[in-house]
Amino acid sequence: MTAARLHSLRELSNLGSLGRLTFDTFLPDGGGLPESLRFNLRTVYDLSLEFAQAPKGWLILLGGYGCGKTHLAAAIANYCITMGGQALFVVVPDLLDHLRAAYAPNSAGGIDERLDAIRDAPLLILDDLGAHNGTPWAQEKLFQILNHRYNSRLPTVVTTNQRLEDLDPRVTSRLVDPDLSQVYEIVAPDFRQSGASRSGGLSTLSLHSDQTFDSFSLRAADLAAEERENLRRALGTARAFAEKPGGWLVLIGTFGCGKTHLAAAVANQQVAAGRPTPMFVVVPDLLDHLRATFSPSSTTTLDKLFEQVRSTGLLILDDLGTESATPWAREKLFQLLNYRYAARLPTVITTSDPIDQIDPRLRTRMLDTTRCTVFVIAAPSYRSGDASPAGKRTTRRTDKVTR
Repeated sequence: MTAARLHSLRELSNLGSLGRLTFDTFLPDGGGLPESLRFNLRTVYDLSLEFAQAPKGWLILLGGYGCGKTHLAAAIANYCITMGGQALFVVVPDLLDHLRAAYAPNSAGGIDERLDAIRDAPLLILDDLGAHNGTPWAQEKLFQILNHRYNSRLPTVVTTNQRLEDLDPRVTSRLVDPDLSQVYEIVAPDFRQSGASRSGGLSTLSLHSDQTFDSFSLRAADLAAEERENLRRALGTARAFAEKPGGWLVLIGTFGCGKTHLAAAVANQQVAAGRPTPMFVVVPDLLDHLRATFSPSSTTTLDKLFEQVRSTGLLILDDLGTESATPWAREKLFQLLNYRYAARLPTVITTSDPIDQIDPRLRTRMLDTTRCTVFVIAAPSYRSGDASPAGKRTTRRTDKVTR
């Protein structure tokens, strides 16, 4: 590669402002993340470092805003340059601006020269693929770059917060080629926000601050023996989950039986232990927030809000089943929970629906005993007016725990 081309690449990279983004300054344990998220982040850190030490093939990093993918991509570039190699790090919208500038009358180089320099870079790192204006011209230039590097098997790193199926199909087919690419999704939440601020006004955990395990009543005075035992077991199950959140905990029971209190207690236990603040949200409220992003006055997008919810460290979904069961609502809930199921993210769900009345796609995941505990609370509502003395009620054992 000529000296002029190398100079052009250095100017386009603008890595000077990103010089601080190295492997040494990255937090692979996430600073207080749950164990499942730490494992995910540590794995992608190790994968990125291994790639930097011997760039070969393609590395595709997926994830939401602020999850660390840009830091790792820049760390790869900085590592290679420190070791005497050559790397071009460029944000995709900036890359396209650089190419468009070649059409200016005072341009120092033509479009073909600039395109060749990018296509043949020893190591190309494209940050934020999908963030550009998807005009036919832009799509064609990106395809030309990536197709050339694909055919030439040139080392390439790509980061994106888009779903791969939403990108140009020609590009996606090359990104996912298992003979060339390693694709890894980072599920860690935004590093730039604290746990409390990530959920904005969506989480209502502050309204449940008094609902702790210590304040939970086993209602010894008004429950039959089997109901008291069932409630005691529910409390123990929730406590065990709170100590080491992992997989899903599904609490099923009638309105007012205590399932929301236990779910909130799980969240409050995390706060008391100094862990990241969980997101606690009532399902109908969640759907209202998602719908509100379609308003012209909305300050956020559907994709960004949805990403915040689905990738949060610990999610508590209260009152599943009370939402408006439109096809759109069912699909969004399935997308959310299917993602968390696949990523093994800790989740607590409460519902008054019997398990056989839940969306079959969700039910099959809830009944996976390797990832989910389902507990049926047999106690009646705390607020029930027809509660009779324990000695006068006939009960049957209905609790069921699966793991």
